[in-house]
Amino acid sequence: MAHGNEQHGHGALTEPKTLPASLQAPEAVAAWRTRALIVAAVAAIASLLFLFGGGADHVMRAYLLGWMMTFSLCGGGLCLLMLQYVSGGKWGLLLRRPLEAMTRTLPLVVILLIPILIFAKKLYLWAAFPTFEAVEEGLKSKLLTEAQAHALNFKRPMLSPMSVIVQMVVVFAIMGAFTYFLNKWSLEREADPERGSQGSYDRWRIKFENLSGIGVLIYVGLLTIVAIDFIMALDVTWYSSVWGLLFLVGQGYVVLAAAVHSAIRLSKYEPMATILRKTEQYDLGKFMLGFVMLNIYLAFAQFLIIWSGNLPEELPWYLNRIRGGWWVICTCDFIFHWVIPFVLLLSKDLKRSKSKMLALTGWMIFARGFDLFWLIEPNFPDAARNLHLSGNLSILAYITVPVAILGIWMAFYLTTLMSRPLVVVNDPHTEEILEPEHAH
Repeated sequence: MAHGNEQHGHGALTEPKTLPASLQAPEAVAAWRTRALIVAAVAAIASLLFLFGGGADHVMRAYLLGWMMTFSLCGGGLCLLMLQYVSGGKWGLLLRRPLEAMTRTLPLVVILLIPILIFAKKLYLWAAFPTFEAVEEGLKSKLLTEAQAHALNFKRPMLSPMSVIVQMVVVFAIMGAFTYFLNKWSLEREADPERGSQGSYDRWRIKFENLSGIGVLIYVGLLTIVAIDFIMALDVTWYSSVWGLLFLVGQGYVVLAAAVHSAIRLSKYEPMATILRKTEQYDLGKFMLGFVMLNIYLAFAQFLIIWSGNLPEELPWYLNRIRGGWWVICTCDFIFHWVIPFVLLLSKDLKRSKSKMLALTGWMIFARGFDLFWLIEPNFPDAARNLHLSGNLSILAYITVPVAILGIWMAFYLTTLMSRPLVVVNDPHTEEILEPEHAH
């Protein structure tokens, strides 16, 4: 059980809290949005210097990283929102509005995908060699290896320009449907004439559970398609049976970090200051620790199976990421992405400290981006087993481009966050979370 720091016998702390008159987002959110746009503009200008300075390849790869981060926040927000409806719990009361706001950034995520589809030939062999004839020409010209040619021909039903476009239309249409109904019903539940009654609670709980239960399963399939099309297919010969699950856990990792970061920042102001107790903050920290541990387990299990199998068609994927300077990045990824969050989240005091949790959640968002860099860049011939930073400043686009994209996404996210009250009223956990907490 989580413990609060408040003690019995402190007068006001034993009194139930009451919600403030206004449940809207504080004015500070608008200021945060302005800062996000400024950061995005500065990063975009810096990215243009790399784009016109001969670093177009790195700019496109970095753009893919930035887009994958925004998709992870949007899609992962949708999945975690549905998971909360299925599982219940007070943690959902705190994160529901941030998660809903993340889901409503879907139109922006779709728009941001367009440049990747337009310039796909710079990233993917399936776009550069879309037909059997093109593959044959590439093989004769030694632009493709035998393994790549075989993989392109075998995987063409899924990996071809038109097929990928059709898949994305289906993926985003289904995600859009779930987003629409979950957000629409959320407002309708708050406006329910019978709100506050047990009948209203049960009716809406069952309605959300029925949609979200199947929704989580469907989303796992949708995410797997996106992860294969845009990340795994960077190396068309690579395959992994847990790839989609790895990205699912990775999304939970980064979405929880972003949502908890939002909740804690908002808790400096009303109404979040009233409902974010140390008990729930502590519980959210334990939830984050669970995703960190699962992330470690799945990634290490994949590595252990492939490495111990010692198969020549599987090992190059890892060799490309641990040789020629990549070992340093691999080690940093292990420390940044797993060791630091795992060790720090073991601390009870850290999970109760707002300032420390803000720093850690911000770090986890950065660490997820760093992990994507390790997944993306070594897929290309000029980078596989050959990491040279000196004289190749365009690789810094991996900093500026994602920052620009995430800045734009953040501004849109904050705009959607301001459009609704931050506190869900028609929920049985609302009364619980307003109760005083005591030390045990």
